[in-house]
Amino acid sequence: MKIRPAKVGDVPTINDLIRTFADRKLMIRRSLGELYESIREFVVAVDEHGTVVGCAALHVFWEDLAELKCLAVSETVQGRGVGRMLVDECWRAAQEMDLDTVFTLTYVPEFFEKCGYRQIDKAELPHKIWNECVRCPLFPNCHETALIRTAEPVDEAVREAFAAASAGR
Repeated sequence: MKIRPAKVGDVPTINDLIRTFADRKLMIRRSLGELYESIREFVVAVDEHGTVVGCAALHVFWEDLAELKCLAVSETVQGRGVGRMLVDECWRAAQEMDLDTVFTLTYVPEFFEKCGYRQIDKAELPHKIWNECVRCPLFPNCHETALIRTAEPVDEAVREAFAAASAGR
């Protein structure tokens, strides 16, 4: 399995992966236009045949805050570490950009906890991150769990990252 930056030609497959889980109300549906516009945020997992079998995106919100989103792995390869490789690549990319705080919203918090994330209260997230949530069919009755990964101890990092992001609301 290889992880690489997504290419424009990967968008239809990324769309199919996301749609599979969005149809089950496990993630937000994305339009093709959104995916093309944000293609530079995506990484993909490619199997030995060159087929895209997973995707994830890292979206920067503020000078010290990003979101890991759109994590989707084909059911044919789940359980083989593909999701973990995508999450790790997004964390590496965040670190390269000097971003020490990455959050995610998910229905499978256990997976992200195994990847170094810790649960936080959604109310601690800055308001600006909710702009996508209003498009979700489950809004405002969302039961996703908010998790955060930081390069420093969680309590201090959470306070600093969200204070800075909230100041820019």
